Amino acid sequence: MPRTLDKLDRQILEHLQAGGAAAARETAEAVGSSKSVVQRRIKRLEEEGVILERVAVVDPQKCGPLMTFLVEVEIEHERVDLLDDFRKTVLRLEEVQQCYYVTGATDFMLVVVTKDMESFEALSRQVSPKIRISDGSRPRSLSAR
Repeated sequence: MPRTLDKLDRQILEHLQAGGAAAARETAEAVGSSKSVVQRRIKRLEEEGVILERVAVVDPQKCGPLMTFLVEVEIEHERVDLLDDFRKTVLRLEEVQQCYYVTGATDFMLVVVTKDMESFEALSRQVSPKIRISDGSRPRSLSAR
């Protein structure tokens, strides 16, 4: 069982969550500790499952032009097995940045990022034929800013 987080643990976590560099040296400087202490703390926090993963936030403008879509998805017949199948399918697609299970006329709201409309259409054909985009709504393209 993980032990209670102390003040230094919390400072390290706050720095990392605020977009602080993953480099232990920079984190150590930010929290007023040594590099070796911070490295040990981060390793322990990872081993205990406090830090689930470390990610890089990428500037989409520097990766080439991208299109962002908000997509409403309605599962036909709202069967539990179809909901689970859909959820598993979209979790495997790297273009799906976020997936929300929602109430109302649709079942899911997706945030999808592709390089162009052709890529979006190809992606939509990969998704299970048991689902459909909700009637009366079209994917909405947003700026990637």
